Amino acid sequence: MRRIPHATFATLAAGALLLGGLATATATAQAAPARAKSLYAPSALVLGVARGEDPLTATVERAVTLSCAPTATGTHPDPVAACKELAEVRGQFSELAAGPSNRTCTRQWDPIVVTADGVWQGKPVRFSTTYGNACEMAGSTNGHTVFAF
Repeated sequence: MRRIPHATFATLAAGALLLGGLATATATAQAAPARAKSLYAPSALVLGVARGEDPLTATVERAVTLSCAPTATGTHPDPVAACKELAEVRGQFSELAAGPSNRTCTRQWDPIVVTADGVWQGKPVRFSTTYGNACEMAGSTNGHTVFAF
């Protein structure tokens, strides 16, 4: 009769070790970092146009989303053209938003801020620039579609 309690204890101990090992393996599997589901580096942006001088306090008038990989999508009115323009300048928003104005504008001070926040080809993006008014903004972007929404 003494062997039965020892056999029962040994069986319970082995079962506990087995279950403990499975629980550890399960916890380890759940803690593993998520893997990328795409071969493309992410390119997802929020573009905005706001009224004011400072991008942190300006009143947002319009905002759109733009995702460029693997296909051009988002709420931007022309995501294909916007993604193409960004690819041409390697995601350098300053190259799209600066340039000689081809418009004659008044010098009325009614500042407009354009912003871009998100990720371009896997790298964080935070861009903003301020124009004196909407006419200056339209003239400086020279017809690019990225901020035309």
